[in-house]
Amino acid sequence: QVQLVESGGDSVQAGGSLRLSCVVSGYTYTTYCMAWFRQVPGKAREGVASIHTDGTTTYANSVKGRFTFSQDNAKNTLYLQMDSLKPDDTALYYCAARLPPSYCSRTSLVRAPSFYGFWGQGTQVTVSS
Repeated sequence: QVQLVESGGDSVQAGGSLRLSCVVSGYTYTTYCMAWFRQVPGKAREGVASIHTDGTTTYANSVKGRFTFSQDNAKNTLYLQMDSLKPDDTALYYCAARLPPSYCSRTSLVRAPSFYGFWGQGTQVTVSS
């Protein structure tokens, strides 16, 4: 049973930074297509960043240059480094994975939520102005 557990969410002031973590268990997470999503009440779930089988990354236009998606294979952990945070970044952030074995090619946009079959419980990020 694959499981994803996010952590690292907090309340910060605009311009601050946070580093979210997603620990994957059940399978070697490097075989997944991985992504970060965020959701605000009343709005659709938004793709934030994704990483592909070849290691390349894709970011939503709203976070390009501010967020960085990385991995630590030894720890089975994904990270989302968030810098220069804005109030609009306030949301519940989710880690998501495609059922393995999987391969996902490079994309210009983060794939739709329906592409991912496994989700964490979310970690809250609140950015105050």
